[in-house]
Amino acid sequence: MTIRRALAGTLATTLFLTLAPVSGAFAEDLRVPVGSQVERSQQSMPRTGMIQASVRAAWGQPDSTDAAVGQPPISQWHYGKFVVYFEKDRVIHSVLTPKR
Repeated sequence: MTIRRALAGTLATTLFLTLAPVSGAFAEDLRVPVGSQVERSQQSMPRTGMIQASVRAAWGQPDSTDAAVGQPPISQWHYGKFVVYFEKDRVIHSVLTPKR
């Protein structure tokens, strides 16, 4: 019984060491272009905690809006270069819109 275990372990180790270097040859190199998107720090966007009136005063009317959904209610205002997410009337996050 111990000879079978030793033989099985040796065979498994040999197989692993033989095929391990080959597995890298089948790996795919995935490249995702970042594009020319500006750094977040260089883009003027609403800050967390701002109220909707302040956002509208600083950046004007949004291009489009998505009504509040969920609990707590989360809404979105879409501007040309960014999207602002609100919880009730406060900014919770602003993200850059990807270039297309």
